[in-house]
Amino acid sequence: MSDRPWNAGGTTGEFQPYVAAAQSLKEFSLRAVILGGLFGLLFGAVSVYVGLRAGLTVSASIPIAVLSISILRAFGRSTILENNIVQTTGSAGESLAAGVMFTLPALIFLGFGSEFTFWRIFPMALLGGWLGVLFMIPLRRQLIVKEHGNLTFPEGTACADVLVAGERGGSFAGRVFWGLGLGGVYTFLMNTVQGWTGQPEYQPKWFPGASFRAAVTSEYLGVGYIIGPRVAGILFAGGIVSWLVIMPAIKFYGQLAGNTPIYPSTIPIPQMTPDDLWRSYIRPMGAGAVAAAGLITLLRTLPTIISALTAGLKDVRKEGAQEMADNGRTQRDVPMKWVVLGSLLIVVMMWILLTFHPMKGAQTAWYHNLFAGIFVVVFGFLFVTVASRISGLLGNSSNPISGMSIATLMATCAIFFLAGWTAPNYAVLALMIGGVVCIAAAIAGATSQDLKTGFLVGATPFWQQMGLLVGVTISTVAIGATLNLMNKGLERYIPTQISINLQALPSGVKVERPAFVHEGKTYVLINVLGSHEIADGEYLYDNTTSRIEYQWAQGIGGDKAPAPQARLMATVISGILNQRLPWRLVLMGVAMVVAVEILGVRSLAFATGMYISVATTAAMFAGGLVRLAVEASMKEKSETESEASPGALYSSGLIAAGGIFGLLGIVINLLQDPEISTRVPGWVSAALRLPWRPDLFSVGPKIMGGLATSNLFGAFMFLLLAGSLFHFARKKLD
Repeated sequence: MSDRPWNAGGTTGEFQPYVAAAQSLKEFSLRAVILGGLFGLLFGAVSVYVGLRAGLTVSASIPIAVLSISILRAFGRSTILENNIVQTTGSAGESLAAGVMFTLPALIFLGFGSEFTFWRIFPMALLGGWLGVLFMIPLRRQLIVKEHGNLTFPEGTACADVLVAGERGGSFAGRVFWGLGLGGVYTFLMNTVQGWTGQPEYQPKWFPGASFRAAVTSEYLGVGYIIGPRVAGILFAGGIVSWLVIMPAIKFYGQLAGNTPIYPSTIPIPQMTPDDLWRSYIRPMGAGAVAAAGLITLLRTLPTIISALTAGLKDVRKEGAQEMADNGRTQRDVPMKWVVLGSLLIVVMMWILLTFHPMKGAQTAWYHNLFAGIFVVVFGFLFVTVASRISGLLGNSSNPISGMSIATLMATCAIFFLAGWTAPNYAVLALMIGGVVCIAAAIAGATSQDLKTGFLVGATPFWQQMGLLVGVTISTVAIGATLNLMNKGLERYIPTQISINLQALPSGVKVERPAFVHEGKTYVLINVLGSHEIADGEYLYDNTTSRIEYQWAQGIGGDKAPAPQARLMATVISGILNQRLPWRLVLMGVAMVVAVEILGVRSLAFATGMYISVATTAAMFAGGLVRLAVEASMKEKSETESEASPGALYSSGLIAAGGIFGLLGIVINLLQDPEISTRVPGWVSAALRLPWRPDLFSVGPKIMGGLATSNLFGAFMFLLLAGSLFHFARKKLD
């Protein structure tokens, strides 16, 4: 709504929220908390799925607010404050997912893949989420109240618009459900039924090393529409440079290499496929590019960081009788003593977790773990303040979470390196510190948007903060379970025969676990990171044949869930502590970012596009082009630019559909695993008649014949989906 029923002036004395402080409406009700928790579970899982595949997430607050208005109305009249609690509680899942998936999967790449379990992910995610919410409590008065009119908090303001326009909720929710329905049918037919290829591809013989491809999923199309043609175009430009410039150049000049592999690859360049080139040479370049772009973004916001920290510390000091004198409903926060006690509790819990429940092969002394807990709180307060201020100025989508995480990791690893703590267990400790701080910063950006929404509509901050703590706790379960599910559901065992001497392992190769059972046979699990002889990854070594027999390709890190930020975190940690980075490739990526910045382009999107597959960025660019076409055909631009526009709501449905039905496909894959009966209770196996036949649902090739594998047919179906987005984006809401 453009004509808001509140005063948008810059001084708080003039401001009047939608619901006056003197009014007392139903707010923190049981149904609101339950519905918000369910949305937290749903959008947390969907955000993990989409984020691991695409490398980014989109805000869930507005779709949740829209759905809440519609669903609560079906159970009787709801208040605007109840709907606000639902979106506040539910949106915690999406922001928590971003922080978790950017960092914690790096355990796999650091050689602790067998330790990447739900009970490792859950406590670290929970501590980071609680820390982010707690530190936003003393900052609310300074950033939300006193800075009203200066800090816009765009997503929070747009969400308040949607809540106030609750009478139109049915039309809004219907658009989300259309996207969910059509996107769900599309995803199920493509992924599970295998009615058409999910990635049309063309590798021209006249351009060796290049690959034209697109991952034609509903979620990428929706993400591309929401981020818009400019950002989607910059992402795609990074992919073009990597896949259509650098890779063909490597292939061209690499013809002279003959049969000699060039580090970090273990395959001679003339024999390499485009995917081999991307994994071996583009990823280190992309890592350098993303790290440089993240740090540039951080440096660019340095004045904001300093002012935010100064204001935040001043506000904490001033918290007392004067600040609490105005204790009306709309000024009631969680008490400051709770924040202090909660912070101390997080330090203690982290120390207990690292000391008494360490990862196998990564034990550290008690004082190292105490140091980690203190570091988490210090860096946490620093970057929570920064994240909330930047989120207020530029929006949560511009929050440089990965840059802050890299800065935390670099500072921590530099201290560890100077102290001589360079063993693998210290790499894990550095990741735990960086992971918790990253999660706290991600939560803080989204929390500040939610608190702004509450400030505008007249919510009670105390109940919002309690809703956020509930939302974080509940959604952590879904996020941990989804990460574990994707890692197991997408894993593969690839026959790979490599002869090595287990008694004299090459540099960069270590025994991760002496006994690892696969298909009833015991192997030695070997991890490779930064070796010149063997490609990075985990392998199964057979003592009877004295050689590696399989590569254990875990789901996260593979083609279907590349987890680019997490791989980057592992690269930064390993590179600083072990000094085994392919520095020349990394510096090429840094130079590319510098060139792009000189051209006047914000480099973070470009660097991310360099790093992830061009298949992802091409599909997102298609979504951006649909938005461009919609804007060109609509006279009223505001209808397409709003975060609650018809196209944005339909795209949210497409994203949710891709995540939900993508996860369904992974579950079906797990139920078709020949070893599933040994991993579940006998009654479950008998009731579901496990394992299911591999071709139980994949009837597409039988019915469709050659069309099921045709690149042109896959592209045609994607165009139909894009056409539906164009149609619904131009169709006005009632």
